[in-house]
Amino acid sequence: MPKILKFDALVIGAGIAGLQAALDLADQDFKVAIVEKDATIGGKMIRLSKVFPTLDCASCITTPKMAAAAHHENITLFTYCDLQSLDRNGNGVTAAVRQKTRFVDEEKCIGCRQCEYQCPVYVSDPEQGGFSGRKAIYIPFSNAIPQIALMDVENCTLCGKCARVCPTQAVNFFQEPQDFLIEAQTAVLATGFEVTPLENKQQYGEGKIPNVITALQMERLLAPHGPYNRVLRPSDGMEPDSIAYIQCAGSRDKSMGVPYCSRVCCMYAIKQAMLLSGALPLADITIYYMDIRAFGKGYEQFFQNAKAMGIEFVKGKVATISEGENGGVRLHYESQEDGGGVTSAEHDLVVLSLGMVAGWNPDGHCRISTGSDAFIKTVKPKIAPTLTEMEGVFVAGAAAGPKDIVDSIVEAGAAAMEASKYLASLNRSVKAVA
Repeated sequence: MPKILKFDALVIGAGIAGLQAALDLADQDFKVAIVEKDATIGGKMIRLSKVFPTLDCASCITTPKMAAAAHHENITLFTYCDLQSLDRNGNGVTAAVRQKTRFVDEEKCIGCRQCEYQCPVYVSDPEQGGFSGRKAIYIPFSNAIPQIALMDVENCTLCGKCARVCPTQAVNFFQEPQDFLIEAQTAVLATGFEVTPLENKQQYGEGKIPNVITALQMERLLAPHGPYNRVLRPSDGMEPDSIAYIQCAGSRDKSMGVPYCSRVCCMYAIKQAMLLSGALPLADITIYYMDIRAFGKGYEQFFQNAKAMGIEFVKGKVATISEGENGGVRLHYESQEDGGGVTSAEHDLVVLSLGMVAGWNPDGHCRISTGSDAFIKTVKPKIAPTLTEMEGVFVAGAAAGPKDIVDSIVEAGAAAMEASKYLASLNRSVKAVA
């Protein structure tokens, strides 16, 4: 029989929306469980360099919330876990959760990283965009929470060095997944988003052109703790003199099954272009776009500032990408300016502004349906955008559709308020019966 843990509220996902919702509930003295599929909390935001339109440090915003959640007396973290099911149970919900195997005992690990330092195996590190290496046993990054190692068993050679140097004997090669149940009165789904796969666009090289990268990879190049500590072209380490952004590379594209606008792509491309103009003052930066959608507070001024800095905006849809000379990338596009016509241009580095797709599919896990865009469907999107079809279950952030950080935080607060109102109504019902 799986172990049963009881809480007032359950939050699925520990990105910025999930953390905000959990903190808001915990500050109202509710006991909150956070279930996160990753080995660390923080979501996509902790992997960013800066945020638009203020260009504030993303880590400086996210890390305090991560630390607050980790040290809050009313919050319990369950990282590296998969949600198996979420069902109604009387007046509450029951979540079946599987703790994936780290092959490291969470109770014994002290985060000293001795296992990581002694491991002889290097593999590509997705946390750094695949531009640098990590060990086969590792802590995801320096400010990860919790500071608990995990083992990449697909690349481990079973040499045993990590087990021998571990001062607390935390390494366990025979660890098995553990199943447990969480019973709560309410739940908030903050399952976030993923980006459209680079390999899905045949016209853009299917990820095989060396100097065509994604915007998330560029975030790591721009980050002060990135793989190179500067912006370099990944194929040969050259400082690029010409950089291009291709907008709507994974959105507004029926051929990829993503007909909708992802809302944030224009702004994050402009943000990165402005950061690049500071990191590489002599580089030419061009953004190829269909429409610039700068809809939020201060966003239009941010766009105008980018143009004033000398960033070039070309209105035209890039049709195909091919390899150019000396590692360059050649773009073929149809210009919608100066009389139009098909033309081409060559750049040292090309960044694809990929779109957002749903980070979690509830089908087979809980009785919540999705919209035509595959994001979680809300029943009253205009007046109560956090309500789902399941009573007592709410949604926040990009789980309900593409949105930026500001809107995700605001919506997380709204979901937490709806959840607390639901908890209050249950408590009133219990008192009335008594």
